[in-house]
Amino acid sequence: MTSIAFIGLGNMGGPMAANLVRAGHRVAGFDLSPASCDQARADGVGVAGSTADAVRDAEVVVTMLPAGKHVLSVWTEILPALKDGTLVIDCSTIDVESARKAHGMARDQGRSLMSLDAPVSGGVGGAKGATLTFMAGGTKEAFDRAEPILSKMGKKVVHCGEAGAGQAAKICNNMILGISMIGVSEAFVLAEKLGLSHQALFDVASTSSGQCWSLTTYCPVPGPVPTSPANNGYKPGFAAALMLKDLKLAQEAALASGASTPLGAEAAQLYALFANAGHEGDDFSGIINFIRGQKS
Repeated sequence: MTSIAFIGLGNMGGPMAANLVRAGHRVAGFDLSPASCDQARADGVGVAGSTADAVRDAEVVVTMLPAGKHVLSVWTEILPALKDGTLVIDCSTIDVESARKAHGMARDQGRSLMSLDAPVSGGVGGAKGATLTFMAGGTKEAFDRAEPILSKMGKKVVHCGEAGAGQAAKICNNMILGISMIGVSEAFVLAEKLGLSHQALFDVASTSSGQCWSLTTYCPVPGPVPTSPANNGYKPGFAAALMLKDLKLAQEAALASGASTPLGAEAAQLYALFANAGHEGDDFSGIINFIRGQKS
């Protein structure tokens, strides 16, 4: 049994912490939301009154927070309070620069702290079902120590490289996802105009060269994939606001690195329009309705 602190018990962090409890670990958590804390208590997490209280006896600390500024703020609070040799894992999706800065903060403590950036893919369903994919950046030593912990919250854990590599993999992956969902949605809208049924297009494309995850697992029209959000009023899954966040991170990284990503830029613009039209809380696959011309 490992003593774990979990900072950030929201839609993703709460279920992840609960899975660690179910795996037999002792978990102390903290979140600013009383509702999230109440749910965590119900799941067996020992909720602390502050971040310092949560990490006091931790061997491993996991953070799951909204943005880079929150991660850096929390790490500034907790790093001085950690025991020598503590492993700190950030599972948030943030910009690569902030991730590397967090690693540097841990290293600068000079107390043999280990750090890992390990963002996730799989959404709330993956967090609840412990089927997430973790993309990890950091030293091999930190990764080897973290893998048994992360494997209790996910089905695949990949070491992508040194500090920041996990975040780089995440934003590249989600740029593919955002672009592909728009492409699949455009194909279904075109099929509708041509009198082709949703099922017919799905049956062809899902077994042909158009096959992709956005089609076969997360199909944006009701019917062909019963578990997709399209069959539940486009309730998220993975909200459009989060897709927009990731596409913006990809564009920031592209600008900083000099990479050309014209489709990524167009996808970011389309999701910004979709979110600004009042759909930031819809599943990102609901972009098909925006492509159809439905504004509300």
